[in-house]
Amino acid sequence: MKTLHNHIILYDAECPMCNLYTKAFVNAGMLDDTGRTAYQETPEMLCPLIDRQRAVNEIALVNTETGEVNYGIESLFKVIGNSFPAFKGLFSFKPFVWISAKCYAFISYNRRVIIPANNHDYAIQPTFSLKLRLAYLLFTWFIVGTVLTQYAGLLVPMISTGNAWREYLICGGQILFQGIVVSLYAPIKRWDYLGNMMTISFAGALLLLPLIIAAQLIAIPPMISTLYFLAIAGLMFLEHIRRTKLLKLGWLLTITWALYRLFVLLIII
Repeated sequence: MKTLHNHIILYDAECPMCNLYTKAFVNAGMLDDTGRTAYQETPEMLCPLIDRQRAVNEIALVNTETGEVNYGIESLFKVIGNSFPAFKGLFSFKPFVWISAKCYAFISYNRRVIIPANNHDYAIQPTFSLKLRLAYLLFTWFIVGTVLTQYAGLLVPMISTGNAWREYLICGGQILFQGIVVSLYAPIKRWDYLGNMMTISFAGALLLLPLIIAAQLIAIPPMISTLYFLAIAGLMFLEHIRRTKLLKLGWLLTITWALYRLFVLLIII
């Protein structure tokens, strides 16, 4: 594997996801052992022309010989394309680059609600994009509603059979309900909270997929499906507590989150 020498990638030390994949670049030999550093620790002299705010929003790759800086998806393509030249043609294909850039922005601007940071000490923080946060809420709402619609059939007769839109309405209703509560309680943290809440729901939906797949191969008793669902709900509850603590939101939103789910459960049983 060819190493990209004389380049340093600047990652967000407050982002576990950024830390993980840039470390993977170094461990795989795609970058030098000194080929990554946190932008929080980067001296101005490394590259005086670097756009500090853009480097926070989109990961920056600095050529230490020329001072050239690449941002975002271009940085990743340069590192990967150097190690795997077969991909260079794909990485220069404009439609693919455009789609990849949109996907990168979608993840990057929502990274703090996908995997929350334990602290936010750096003076420059990622720019908030309402458009991309709303896109994230809609994306996770659709995926969660789709998975729960499939899983609901495994719970009959423990719960009643609903129409095709029931799970989408339940999930969307929680976004609206919790959105109202957080807007009254802590409006400045509205979008951060809703993003974290939907990440929890999205993760829970992904954990239900193995049983949905298994049910296509073997008969699974409704009681087993129900107990598994309750176990996942318990994990989601604990994660909700953890994330609201990180956001310094107290217990109110966890209580209303649980009450909404209990109210819905009583209706559909």
